[in-house]
Amino acid sequence: MKVFGYVRVSTSEQAANGDSLETQKAKITGYCMMNGWELSEIFVEAGVSGSVPLADRPQGRRLLAVVGKGDMVITPKLDRMFRSASDALGTLEELKAQGTGLVMIDLGGDVTGNGISKLVFTILSAVAENERERIRERIREVKRHLASQGIYGGGKVPYGYTVEDGRLVENPVQQASLREMKDARARGESLRKIGETHGLQAMTVKRILDRTIDRE
Repeated sequence: MKVFGYVRVSTSEQAANGDSLETQKAKITGYCMMNGWELSEIFVEAGVSGSVPLADRPQGRRLLAVVGKGDMVITPKLDRMFRSASDALGTLEELKAQGTGLVMIDLGGDVTGNGISKLVFTILSAVAENERERIRERIREVKRHLASQGIYGGGKVPYGYTVEDGRLVENPVQQASLREMKDARARGESLRKIGETHGLQAMTVKRILDRTIDRE
């Protein structure tokens, strides 16, 4: 088994000072001594933001390239290696799949090979999904705002519109059809019946009407 350490500081000032890096190195060295492990190398990521995915950092990329089955990676804290839950979850799954251990000292040990791992993966999965939902919602809000301004924001063109010179322009035929669908729905007609009248699938009618409500 080869043992590798990973430390990181986020600003050039911290990197130049070195205190934070030295503290992190000392924690890793002490952990190895307690477990009787020989430390092969510590990868030092100086002046790199934690928001950058591990695989996109110079030393992070080099670390992932050298570790293999049976090896162990040690970092003093979760936030030294990851800030994005989705990056953490993806990297942990890859390491676990190839048989590489990952010790996060602040979490109590190897998060890929003991009882901690299930809790860590569950928490990170939930946080990662929350992050993705927030991103999706921000995108939806931007598109709704652009649509309200008559600007095409990309993606599927809303029913009832066409795109001309980067702007949404009402399609008279589809707008008339849309009004008829809304009136029919207000009268209590089924989605299936509305779809048959306009040559559309029931689920397509539902999506069209739902998107219309969102934009309103």
